[in-house]
Amino acid sequence: MSNIEQFYLFRSMDEKQLSLVMDSSHHFELKEKSGIFQQGEKAERFYFLLSGQVKLYRLSEEGDEKIIEIINPGQSFAEAVTFMKMRNYPVNAETLKPSELISFDMNVFLNIMKESNDTCLNLLAVMCTRMHKWIDEIDSLTLHNATYRLIAYLLDKIPPGVVEASQVHLSTPKNVIASRLSIKPETFSRILSRLNQKGLIESNGQDIVVHNIEGLRDLLHEAN
Repeated sequence: MSNIEQFYLFRSMDEKQLSLVMDSSHHFELKEKSGIFQQGEKAERFYFLLSGQVKLYRLSEEGDEKIIEIINPGQSFAEAVTFMKMRNYPVNAETLKPSELISFDMNVFLNIMKESNDTCLNLLAVMCTRMHKWIDEIDSLTLHNATYRLIAYLLDKIPPGVVEASQVHLSTPKNVIASRLSIKPETFSRILSRLNQKGLIESNGQDIVVHNIEGLRDLLHEAN
């Protein structure tokens, strides 16, 4: 909580502005599978995750769940709703693990933005950068096949500069990752099995050892 001023929404704020925001904050803990808010519910607060894991999802008319995003510690969610004319949550939010969060009052934050053009412009620049990242992710989900998306996900988990065997621990259940990548669970399992057979990886529960990073990158280009 001591590093909350490094949160991208607050970096451009002065001490007085940050104090106003923190005075409106609420620190709380939730058990696994606890609902935070529901799609369509009136939005009054946005959130910052300190520990645990949260899924943002929507339900189809048939009741099928589509995971929109997995929130990990150090990430925020629902802040964009602050700037919507009709302020309702567009997704559901639920904890995947016991979680510790901070919530902030949207009205307090918005009033600060209205009173400071510099703070507002600085925030706009940061949000534009984040938007480009989301556009790249949408391209990956819509323009590439399931094998590409899964390999890209695994490679993204490998630390920069690592060229030899690397172990990837999946902190999120495989069925949740599959939903996030728009892959059916059975297809997800088949792709992992094929990568195992090719000797590129070794999958053991939530742990995956990547034996051939370059081989995965080559396959990524083939699957593109």
